Amino acid sequence: MQPFADKARPKSLDNVFGQKHLLGEGKPLRKIIESDRIPNMLFFGPPGTGKTTVARIIAENAGMTMHKLNGTTAKLSDIKDVISSIGTFAGEGGILLYLDEIQYLNKKQQQSLLEFIENGEITLIASTTENPYFYVYGAILSRCSVFEFKSLTPEDLVPALERGLEMLTNECGYEVTADDGVLEYIASACGGDVRKSLGELELIVFSTDIVDLKKNITLEAAKELCGKSAMRYDNKGDEHFDILSALQKSIRGSDENAALHYLARLIEAGDIISPIRRLLVISCEDIGLAYPNAIAIVKACCDSALQLGLPEARIPLAHAVTLLATAPKSNTSYLAIDAALADVRAGKGLGFPRCLQNVHAVGEQDYKYPHDFPKRWVEQQYLPDDIQDAVYYNFGENKNEVAAKAYRDWQRGS
Repeated sequence: MQPFADKARPKSLDNVFGQKHLLGEGKPLRKIIESDRIPNMLFFGPPGTGKTTVARIIAENAGMTMHKLNGTTAKLSDIKDVISSIGTFAGEGGILLYLDEIQYLNKKQQQSLLEFIENGEITLIASTTENPYFYVYGAILSRCSVFEFKSLTPEDLVPALERGLEMLTNECGYEVTADDGVLEYIASACGGDVRKSLGELELIVFSTDIVDLKKNITLEAAKELCGKSAMRYDNKGDEHFDILSALQKSIRGSDENAALHYLARLIEAGDIISPIRRLLVISCEDIGLAYPNAIAIVKACCDSALQLGLPEARIPLAHAVTLLATAPKSNTSYLAIDAALADVRAGKGLGFPRCLQNVHAVGEQDYKYPHDFPKRWVEQQYLPDDIQDAVYYNFGENKNEVAAKAYRDWQRGS
């Protein structure tokens, strides 16, 4: 049986929901589709955002024969079958190959298409849910125009659900209605995926009793069947790293509300290990010497979260995120170690100053013991000869580092 979401696919660009940045009047993809020449294209973005729908509309409007393959199941023989239709009656008007989840094809499979998309015998529209610049063979990527499809907002999804209600009414032969807020709830609970939202709508309609030749969906029924928010989260995919990146950048930017939001998305997905690792890094990388105690506090919060587990783990993790976001920031030690590593990797800093070598080898008298001198400091060389004037660390402007610099200046009489 054909899935309802497939039956509900728009047949024209005007009926595609969302993607206004690509398909609105005067926008780049729409202008390309309305032109006489369709280039090779690569669509990337989350599932259920209209990539397949737009590809079908392009094929139909261009009068081309469309072949659809999925990278998870396609074999080299399948690609050769598409190639064999070139020049035949079946390929009259041109061949458009829609290749879904192209990232799952190996290099040889992708390379087999190069000659034919290069000479125009096949027009390729590929799609992927991953970042194509990381997952798609470079030679294919260089021959395609890349377009990003974005998750639909609840506002984008509600019109799709309204259209779905009309279609279900026609299909069922009786009126299908929904209480106020029902469609908005479904739209919010389906994570920007129009396919999933229509599937949920169909499920709710079929589970609703007929009363007076009418089905009316209540908010309670929608909540019961939709469950919690279907937020997209793949702990091995781009979305995972995007959330962690957004968490760190929000903390670095001192936006505690945004940081708590991204923490909530991780917690809702049942992931506490990833935020714990990232928070421990942030406490050193972004807070650092501006608030050195943050490292110990965050470690304690993370240990508590691991011992408690969810749902209670959210409390110490929220404590850590709020503390880091509102704390003063310093990346001086982070920059310092990277600068030192750069010299080491460049082969600089060979050997040691003589006074720092093992006392049995060079004699204890070569080393001046700082505690024996006023202010517990004495001038002597510590860095190797070739980088003896290198400066890796520069004091920050927060009160802790200002105080440390003042102590340094007092020691050295500067």
